[in-house]
Amino acid sequence: MPAPLRIKLNPQEEETLAELRKAISVPYRTRERAHMLRLNARGKNVPEIAQIFNCHEQTVRATIRRWEALGLVGLWEEHGRGAKPKWIPEDIEDIENCLTQEERTYNSAQLARKLKQERAVDLSGDRLRRILKKKISLEKNQTE
Repeated sequence: MPAPLRIKLNPQEEETLAELRKAISVPYRTRERAHMLRLNARGKNVPEIAQIFNCHEQTVRATIRRWEALGLVGLWEEHGRGAKPKWIPEDIEDIENCLTQEERTYNSAQLARKLKQERAVDLSGDRLRRILKKKISLEKNQTE
């Protein structure tokens, strides 16, 4: 049987992980990893943590090892995970310019067709609408 994995956190690391755990802007999996580390530092062993999070013990071990090797950076997903974006920011800027400069109005399906014709970017109207909404909300949050 391997030796139990146990980490020690200094007060600054403990505070940082506690803040990560609460931050809604941080991805859910990253918040869970921060919580796993805090539980381990408080004395919970790997099987107990795996049971709490309803995950495999190897997931908890990998989280602890990534923390030991990479520190805070190890809590986030590595690049290359998931589908690659079909668009670039310039595509969305082009659509925004179209909306502000042209007098006519567009619905999301029309904007998606225009994007496909002019820039060869194939997005559904729903996806384009979500991208634009997210961009607007991010810009709004930055100005506040």
